[in-house]
Order: sequence, then C-alpha cells, then structure tokens
Amino acid sequence: MSEELDLTLDDLVANVHLYAQLKKELGASGVDTQLHDVKDYLADAIERLRSLPDDPDLAAQEPDDLASIRALRPTGPRSMIGPSDPSVYRHRLAGAFLGRSAGCILGSPVEGWTVERMKEWAAETGDSFPPTDYWSAVPDPSLLRYKTIRRDAYTAGKMRGIPVDDDLQFTLLGLLVLEESPPRFTVDDVARAWLEYLPFACTAEDVALSNIERGVPARQAGATGGRPPLARGCHMSEELPAELREALDNPYYQWIGADIRCDPWGYVAPGRPELAAEMAYHDAYLTHRRNGIYGAMYFAAAIAAAFVVDDPVEALRVGLSEIPRQCSLAKELRWALDISPEIRTYSDANAAVRERFPGMHKVHTINNACLTVWGITIGGTDISRVIGETVAMGYDNDCTAATAGSIVGAVIGENAIPERWTRPFGDTIHSYLRGIERLSVQDVLDRFAIQMERVTEAVFEQNADEIGRRPAD
Repeated sequence: MSEELDLTLDDLVANVHLYAQLKKELGASGVDTQLHDVKDYLADAIERLRSLPDDPDLAAQEPDDLASIRALRPTGPRSMIGPSDPSVYRHRLAGAFLGRSAGCILGSPVEGWTVERMKEWAAETGDSFPPTDYWSAVPDPSLLRYKTIRRDAYTAGKMRGIPVDDDLQFTLLGLLVLEESPPRFTVDDVARAWLEYLPFACTAEDVALSNIERGVPARQAGATGGRPPLARGCHMSEELPAELREALDNPYYQWIGADIRCDPWGYVAPGRPELAAEMAYHDAYLTHRRNGIYGAMYFAAAIAAAFVVDDPVEALRVGLSEIPRQCSLAKELRWALDISPEIRTYSDANAAVRERFPGMHKVHTINNACLTVWGITIGGTDISRVIGETVAMGYDNDCTAATAGSIVGAVIGENAIPERWTRPFGDTIHSYLRGIERLSVQDVLDRFAIQMERVTEAVFEQNADEIGRRPAD
C-alpha cells in the first residue's frame, strides 16, 4: 500500500483551485457548485474556530485596556534623565532615524526570504552574507514597489534617497499624527490621519483601514465582528472589491504591524519609556490587540530608553517594564535575552525561532521580536553587524532590521553610523503617502525635534496640574 500524502491545509486549498481549473478545461459540469460548497464549508470552519473559547487564565494576563496593562507591569524606570543638550538629542535622533532607514532598506529587497534563498542570491551577485552593504542587485529590477519606485532603487549603485517602504511610511505618518493632534493623542486622531494620508495597507492595517473607511468607529476597527474573510493580504484601498469590504474580522491582530509603527513615539519621548509606550498603545489599538499592542509598547519604550543609555541591551530590558509581566511576548522576550549568549550568528537565531515557534507566521510579533533582540545582542553597538545579521535571520527582516537599527542608532548617534549606509540617502525621503512625494531628511528631523519639545511641555504642564490638585499637608 502506498503511503498517504501528507498534505497541508495550504496544499489542499491549492489543489481545490487546480482541480477546479482542470475539470473546467475538461468540460465537467458542476464545478462552480462544488467551489461554492467549499467556500461555505471554509466560512463555517472559520466561524467555528473564532467561537472557540480563549484560555481565561492567559486572557487575564493579557488585557487590552491601558490601565489594566499598567497594573500588570513589573517595576521600571518609567521616566529616565533624558538628554538635556539639544545637540545631543539631535545627534541621537538622527542616528535612530538613519539607523532605522538603513536596516529597513537593507532588508526590503529580501523581505521574507529564507536564509537559503538569501545565501543563494548573495552567491549569485557576489555580495557578502550576512550583508555588509546594500545589495548590489535585486531580482526583477524594473518592477515597481508600492506602485512608486523601481526595485533596483534599493541597490547600492542606484539608490537616490531613502526608497519607499511601508515601515518607513508609518514613521512619517506618526510624525503627521503628532503634528495634527494634541500631544496626548487618541485612537480617533490616528484614524483621522490614516484616512487623510494612507492609500493602502496590509493585514491588520488593511482590515482597520477598510473599516474606518466604511465608518466603523476607530476603537472597533481593529477587532470587530462581521463575515469572516477567506483571505486578506495587501490591497490598494481604492481598488478593494465591494464584497470584500464587508470582511471586518481581523485574524492578524497579534502580528508585527503595530510595532513597526512605534518609532515616532520613542523619538519624541527620549528617556520617557512609559510615555512612549502610552503613545504606542493609542496608535496600536486602531489595528491590534493583546501581544500585537504589547509589541508596539515594548519597542517604543526601548527606543525611548535608547536615547539615554550606552548599551542597547539595557534599552531592551527597560522595554520589558512597560508590558504585562506574564504576557506571552514578555515571557518569550525574557527567554530570548536569557539564551542570547548561545545565539552568536544569524543561523543560530533562525534555528532557535524555528524550533521554538513552529507554525507561527513569519510576520508575527513574537518570533520577530526575538530575532530583533538577537540582532542587537549579537552586534551590540556595531550597527553594521546588527542590521546585517538581523536581515540574514530571515522572517520579516526589513521590519526587524529597521527596529534594531533604530534602537542602536539612538544609542550610538549619527556620527557612529558608517557613511556607506547613509551616503546614498542624501537629504531625500521618497513617500507614497497621499499628497507627499518626497521629504527632506533634515526637515523631518527638525519636525520630530519640534514635536519632542511640544510633548515634553505637555508632560510638564500635566505634572504641574497634578501637583496643584494634591491636597495640602
């Protein structure tokens, strides 16, 4: 007897499409009826999965409201002594922004690739691996990314400014949120900026963007009921078919999308990890829940701390003080930090994540957070090694390298970043945000500095008000 085929769920769905096409080619009748039955069955299966009860003990450790999250935090610094000299802050801000940009753009051409595929491409192009400079060539060089810029614009020889990437667009969008909202902005403020500037999004951001475009309240846009979708990915919102716009559910709310948006909050709250985490919370709540929110809060707090420490690993540990002690993300981050002496290369990191998180999607918050930690523990303050090793780990490697570059860049400052990473940027940032085609790097840094002063002033005013309301002794 022949062995039974070990087909995955993806294999089975693919075979449904293949056999439907084959049978139509052969003139069989009833194909559409069978496909309709399959869709109904899958929709019912999704509904049954959604209705399964969550573990109540774990749910109690992973709340979604800010007050409960704070109640479950470990002790932490909350507010540290930030840089008092504006030139020091500006130096570190530029380091964070440019480090983020370098890590992101290094990872963009190989986003989501396996280690083996990256190795093969490096051998074909003659590039070093892990990479020590931007890629010298990319597949399909003339194809456009984000309908905006050629793929070869991400290579060392043809880069003219910071190319577009969704990770970096969200950094710019965060700046716009800060400029157009109160310093202590809300989820509704974030939604308004998205409606004005964001033309398309992916996964959890796609769901929330579609929902707020339909008039769903911002605080419900990231986790609302409705007909379960069979598939959702990346879409241009103007082109989304009407029937899919009814698919309001969000199975992506623990994925990485919120933590790749968190950098602006750390940039304007240097030395204030609690405040950075609070702002990250209000941004993340539009699209994510539970560990998806905590990822944003964690990295925002770590970036804020990175402005005032000399060791990026210390910033990673500070970040843990702003998320629930027993949430899944915190447990796995502690594990990642504990075993970091054993993780000496990208290969070790990739193997450890594959073993620890079998079946977890490659753009999930938790597995990628561990990779980001190891990129930093491997490279320390050597930003070239940090972003090169992190990209080489695979998974969502433009996101992880961007976050690692942001943290390390804030620690070491602009002058410690080798010029090969920043020279191709010049003073230009390319954008696909509505009405914004390009920006000046220096102008963006100036604007972040203005918002930092505005946020700081608001914090002082709030503290003064709180002191004034305290009863006299």
